[in-house]
Amino acid sequence: MVSGIITITTDFGERDPYVAMMKGVILTINPDARIVDTIHQVPPGSILEGASIIKQTYQYFPSGTVHLAVIDPGVGGKRRPIAVLADNHLFVGPDNGLFWPVIETQENSEVIHLCDKMYWMREISPTFHGRDIFAPVASHLSKGIDPFLMGEKVDNPITLANPLPRENSSDLVGKIIRVDHFGNLITNITREHLNLFPESKGLEIRVGTLTLKKISTTYGDVSEGEPLALIGSSNLLEIAINRGNVAHDLGQEFKVGTKVTIEFH
Repeated sequence: MVSGIITITTDFGERDPYVAMMKGVILTINPDARIVDTIHQVPPGSILEGASIIKQTYQYFPSGTVHLAVIDPGVGGKRRPIAVLADNHLFVGPDNGLFWPVIETQENSEVIHLCDKMYWMREISPTFHGRDIFAPVASHLSKGIDPFLMGEKVDNPITLANPLPRENSSDLVGKIIRVDHFGNLITNITREHLNLFPESKGLEIRVGTLTLKKISTTYGDVSEGEPLALIGSSNLLEIAINRGNVAHDLGQEFKVGTKVTIEFH
């Protein structure tokens, strides 16, 4: 079953007409499609950040939703165009690791190399597969076309170098996977990772030169302007400042990939 919904995630920004072109292709093929913009401000070429957003977001949409994603620094190269079936959702985009966090956590996921050009635009630009391959494929899928008609099943999708947090008897080492609009540092450490240390009497969270000694429940647990750590709405540990911006206010460079260490006492 399909929902008729197509989400779009890109690194295209909002100054250019690229997203509008993709929507035009979608609506030409399926005028009844319901299009939802997830985000178009993924840092250019940041596959890791795009992948984390897709994984966090898709589960809140109805089964049968098509998730179209284009963070594609290798466009026009040897990377394959793919569709992924996982958790009763469909994902369309480049085979560059963008869907790996979904694939690796869904046991029965299936990956299809999109090679039947009947479902593409007639003319293919080597620099805009989002418009000419992925958008038409997503639109056809939203109408209920069987994805297995569009290509060949493969079992070797590109993985993403995004290891889970490393743990030992006394500490946990993760990293920042996204800096959000508010300057909060979103990590790959979940509540479940923290629960692996039930006997802990205390902890220290270190990122850069910042050290925090507890996990708060809400931003208001500390005074305005004070830093804190908490489990955010996506069940991920984040570092924030109450009514502030960690990424700008502390005079340090925090970026995707920065190490976050938690030492348990």
